[in-house]
Amino acid sequence: MDARLLDILVCPICKANLEYRKALAELLCKPCRLAFPVRDGIPIMLADEARPVAGDEL
Repeated sequence: MDARLLDILVCPICKANLEYRKALAELLCKPCRLAFPVRDGIPIMLADEARPVAGDEL
């Protein structure tokens, strides 16, 4: 994932900064407790594609 892209991407729901989890290939929004998938290096920033994150995963 390109570091410059990570600097400008925000959560599409709450506009918070995202944390990239390389091992899981996802972008995490802690306030919304959602993880957005990254497929083939492309972040999928759709709320319908995000998975809910449990409290112990944060």
